[in-house]
Amino acid sequence: MFLHVRSIAVSVSVMCFFVLSFVCWLSGQAPFTCCRRAFIGALFAYVVTGLAVKGINAILTNAMIADRMNRLKGRKRAPGN
Repeated sequence: MFLHVRSIAVSVSVMCFFVLSFVCWLSGQAPFTCCRRAFIGALFAYVVTGLAVKGINAILTNAMIADRMNRLKGRKRAPGN
């Protein structure tokens, strides 16, 4: 049920790397400049995506726990009352 943080973050950062390097290349920058900017952008995308997926996992976990607790409370009340 949980989302895989590392695989999603790596996929997003690789896409970001190639998009940024292509945009830099089209703008006429030097190859080293393109590579450096793309690497920094990919690193930033990796960190941000990792944090976002961890946040989504926390929200999903809390929702699943709350749903399970509500179901257990409903079972205890129904037969006795």
